Amino acid sequence: MAYLISEDGRELLKDVKDFCENEIRAQVKEYDESGEWPKDIYDMAIEMQLSMMDVPEEYGGLGLSHIDQAAIVEEIAKADAGIAVTLNGNGLALKPVLIAGNEEQKQKCCDIIMNGGWGAFALTEPDAGCDAGNSKTTAVKEGGEYVINGRKCFITNAQVADFFVVTAMTDKTQGTKGMSAFLVYKGTPGLSVGNHENKMGIRTSITSDLILEDVRIPEENRLGEEGTGFYTAMKTLDLARMWCAVIGVGICQRCVDESAVYAQQRVTFGKPIWKHQAIQFMLADMEIRTQASRALCATAIDLADSGKPFTTEASAAKCFTGDSAVKNALDAIQIFGGYGYSREYPVEMLLRDAKIFQIFEGTNEVQRMVIGRAVVGSHKI
Repeated sequence: MAYLISEDGRELLKDVKDFCENEIRAQVKEYDESGEWPKDIYDMAIEMQLSMMDVPEEYGGLGLSHIDQAAIVEEIAKADAGIAVTLNGNGLALKPVLIAGNEEQKQKCCDIIMNGGWGAFALTEPDAGCDAGNSKTTAVKEGGEYVINGRKCFITNAQVADFFVVTAMTDKTQGTKGMSAFLVYKGTPGLSVGNHENKMGIRTSITSDLILEDVRIPEENRLGEEGTGFYTAMKTLDLARMWCAVIGVGICQRCVDESAVYAQQRVTFGKPIWKHQAIQFMLADMEIRTQASRALCATAIDLADSGKPFTTEASAAKCFTGDSAVKNALDAIQIFGGYGYSREYPVEMLLRDAKIFQIFEGTNEVQRMVIGRAVVGSHKI
């Protein structure tokens, strides 16, 4: 582990490793095949306080540094990326509240999570994925209330969430400056959740549509001022991309681990396959990509912790790590040969899990646009 973590972090990491080995890895194949929500695993994670890693210490949280958290999230992701995505989904929902919310809103959402609840961040829509400014969801103010109508899609944790951060247009004429963010709580009339998506990968993570039909919420549920929702969402995505990259590192490392063990066991032409130069080079490249990915994550985390801008670094970490996770998984399958193509072995699942990390929280094409614009912006003539 390249992260320099604290003594408290090391103690929790030891418990997390045991949990991953004895509970997650022992059960994940069954849940990957069925696509069911692994409630027993998440109940244990909640008991270990792994669902509240993003809750700040002043609101009752663990007080982990981001580097400690990164080591723990990577360990969970090595066991199963879907579990890591789900637990990180609580942090994703909490981030916009911590960015734009008032003290009452922050404490209420933190209390929900600390009491075993879940949150969901509802930004994506059928016509507004990477183009978040094309949102069709509206929030119309009527007296002291807002009436929200719209449909969100691919929302992590939607079916189990106790609160949602929903973005909606309060003034369509203003473009992205007309977007606002709102807290909507489970059970609010007009709020409903669609079916669980039957996904290719991260199948232990639950993903659904969110439907809002004349949902009335009080004005005090707005996060920040009207028109600041897009800014809040983009700030949230900077952090989300950083953690997305950390989960990707877990996949990269698992590919290395599985391949290194198998390459010693598999014998061809009278010797273990790791002794063939072609396999050595593949293992070396997998390790290089993993170390580089982890270093990019550490850079983004360090900047975030120091209060400096880290948008470009988060995009670089997310983009490189997502691509690396897919390439490592492909190489792992190649090393395993025909067995790698079989569901009896874990590496085919790693490929299915890895692919989404090139897509969500902004596709890697969008990340390259962000990075490219930043490069030009820093070299203006």
